[in-house]
Amino acid sequence: MTSHAGTPPNAAQETFWSTGPGQHWVRLHRELDTLHENLSRLVLDAGRPGPGERVIDIGCGAGALAIAAGQHVGTKGYVLGLDISAPLIGVGRDKAAALDICAPDFLVADAQTWAHDGAPFDLCVSRNGLMFFADPVAGFRNILSHLRPGGRLVFAAWAEAAHNPWFSLAMRFATERLGPAAPGDPHGPGPTAFADTARVLALLEAAGAPGATAEVHDTTLEVPEGFEAAAELTQFVGPISRHLRDKDGTEADRAAIHAQVKEAFRDFDDGNGCHIPARINLFTATHP
Repeated sequence: MTSHAGTPPNAAQETFWSTGPGQHWVRLHRELDTLHENLSRLVLDAGRPGPGERVIDIGCGAGALAIAAGQHVGTKGYVLGLDISAPLIGVGRDKAAALDICAPDFLVADAQTWAHDGAPFDLCVSRNGLMFFADPVAGFRNILSHLRPGGRLVFAAWAEAAHNPWFSLAMRFATERLGPAAPGDPHGPGPTAFADTARVLALLEAAGAPGATAEVHDTTLEVPEGFEAAAELTQFVGPISRHLRDKDGTEADRAAIHAQVKEAFRDFDDGNGCHIPARINLFTATHP
């Protein structure tokens, strides 16, 4: 996909993540970091950042994964969190400022076009941050160019929505209330753009990373406060808000959808929190 002359290739994503819907991620960053803790653990366990290594976190959001990586690489290592959203990077910087040691740096930049003139990185990680490139091959190629030979790329992406109730239940109730969504490109920038693992491996090979691998992991999204709090989060993060906007939904529509999600999420609550099933594709690649 190409951009119009003078328009950055991911300008729409920058707008999304910096204004409007992206502001919900700023406001709810603590809850969302907790929600995705198991995904962060998957990425770190696979990436194995070691003492003294240089690590970059792409699509770092409010910085939870970058900060965790900093604790692994220690005082002799270096971590950079990169994101297209200036408001989310601001949250990450505030978090880093509160750390005594091993604090990462944060930078507002588009990873598809960003040029880094420092030392190469040993490891690039991402927790659901790489599915939004206008041109995934260009994005992967640029990331790989910033890794040393033998450097690792490890990233998580959502599997099909059918295996992720966070998306599937919310969308089911939204469409039952307001009608189906307009047809779209299932591979276009968005949360489930990397659901097809064979396609993503082909994109990585085209970008210069032959031999990449994909693993499917079943885990959970965690909301310690319970199913009601989980249902409340879906009102701001996920497909409901967009469908309401697309269909000119009312507050009555929102309330009705929210009530259905809350009842469905009750099944995932064991009294010690809400544990929503999630399926994640975990990709690993190596710079030749």
